[in-house]
Amino acid sequence: MRYLRLGAITTAAVLATSLALTGCSSGGGDTDLVTVNGAEPQNPLVPTNTNENMGGRVVDRLFAGLKYYDANGKAHNELAQSIESTDRQHYRITIKPDEKFTDGTAVTAKSFVDAWNYGALATNGQNQNWAFSSIAGYDDVSADPPKAQTMSGLKVVDDRTFTVDLKQPSGDFELSMGFAPFYPMPESAYRDMKAYGENPIGNGPYKFAEPGAWQHNVKIDLVPNPDYHGGRAPKNKGLRFVTYQSYDTAYSDLLAGNLDALDTMPSSALTTYKDDLGDRAISKPTAQNERIGIQPNLPHFGGEEGLLRRKALSMAINRQQICDTIWSGTKTPARDYTATTLQGFRPDLPGVQTLEYNPAEAKKLWAQADSMALWSGRFEIAYNTDGGHQAWLEAVANSIKNTLGIEAVAVPYPTFKQIRDLVHSRTIGKAFRYGWQGDYPSMLQFLTSNFLSGSETNDVDYADPEFDRFLNAALAAPTPEESYQQIAQAQTVLIRDMADIPILNYISNAGRSEKVTQAPLAWNGLFDFENIEK
Repeated sequence: MRYLRLGAITTAAVLATSLALTGCSSGGGDTDLVTVNGAEPQNPLVPTNTNENMGGRVVDRLFAGLKYYDANGKAHNELAQSIESTDRQHYRITIKPDEKFTDGTAVTAKSFVDAWNYGALATNGQNQNWAFSSIAGYDDVSADPPKAQTMSGLKVVDDRTFTVDLKQPSGDFELSMGFAPFYPMPESAYRDMKAYGENPIGNGPYKFAEPGAWQHNVKIDLVPNPDYHGGRAPKNKGLRFVTYQSYDTAYSDLLAGNLDALDTMPSSALTTYKDDLGDRAISKPTAQNERIGIQPNLPHFGGEEGLLRRKALSMAINRQQICDTIWSGTKTPARDYTATTLQGFRPDLPGVQTLEYNPAEAKKLWAQADSMALWSGRFEIAYNTDGGHQAWLEAVANSIKNTLGIEAVAVPYPTFKQIRDLVHSRTIGKAFRYGWQGDYPSMLQFLTSNFLSGSETNDVDYADPEFDRFLNAALAAPTPEESYQQIAQAQTVLIRDMADIPILNYISNAGRSEKVTQAPLAWNGLFDFENIEK
């Protein structure tokens, strides 16, 4: 579901405590709500345009799709009564009867088809448009300018049935049906999509509390949706996503009982949180990674010179030392572009040695790049100070500095949203810390979203026809084992090209307060919010 799912909590910490005195008119008293860490979403809460962590965690509560994923990443039917296909290319989908949005209107086959077409159409500028790239006719609606307004591969059969024709067979398509871009939207959304995103009408396990559910930069309040009948029925009386200035502040609130659940421990607490929390401490390997992105418009990072410098930087970073000293062993060095917890992961891909610390080779490659164009200035890595990233990125910069003998610094920006806006507009002007948190449990989701040519979430503008061919072959492979083989070849190309610089994988560290009896952590590092019990 989104991009850069990894970690930001934003401003307004000073307001967090005062919120405990505020009533919630749609869900009982304020103390009924489960308070969890959150942040200001980058964009209004439209499913096809929400591609970052903090907006995504709210969108997934407000909407229900054809499928959903449980805490272990297993997919289950949600609104789908049946998804039928004999060839994994042509699908007939029937939704359950009597489903409705929170405005009382029916959820129909057209609700899905219209939402998918909206998301894919280039002129709508949706961040998640790439999710529809496998559907026949996508190329026409995503063209600039569009050659069509709707995808030829989508057809409404009746109120509860629609068909989907893909460009080629896909082993991942049905699994992806719980991913946010594939959620339905009501007809009212299209009258004013911006206004809709500020007060979304969904069909999920929760809905906005009223009035004042979303106080920007302060909190978002959700209460259970009584008309939801799927497999994610809430076991709590609602959620409050509270913003914070830092994870340290959030952790202090957790210890004081002012926050019910925190999904990321500050680096200052990594060696103590298990003692502090006892059986309320949570640790679990999850499908998340951290990487350093460099856009090709950055001087010295285009073409062959840029390739040499990216590889040199990668081998100048002592990942294991950073995981051990900064993260206290709660992270592991990256070995590919996906996550170690996903089916098909391979730690020994060809070329993986370029992801290992090798000072001599790093200096050699940097010198080769200097022979093309002499380096000057300093190497800067942007990071958001509201996400707990300062220590490890300063360690990365120091490792580069000490190995290559250049000035390398980690450059702070106040908020995650600010960096995302600059990256998206291609005006960041420096390297940047980013990563991915799985939206559905598949290596293909990591690779397609981040590196497929033309993807809106391909922040480093990577494009390689060979990679695209392997990725498409992986999607079309008749068995998982054959798909994994193609994925390995696709990743070998990524490593060869050093599309960006993988740094680490996550072992998530979270915790719950004494007021909470259960707060399971899901496969992707987020809480299984519906199953938090207070």
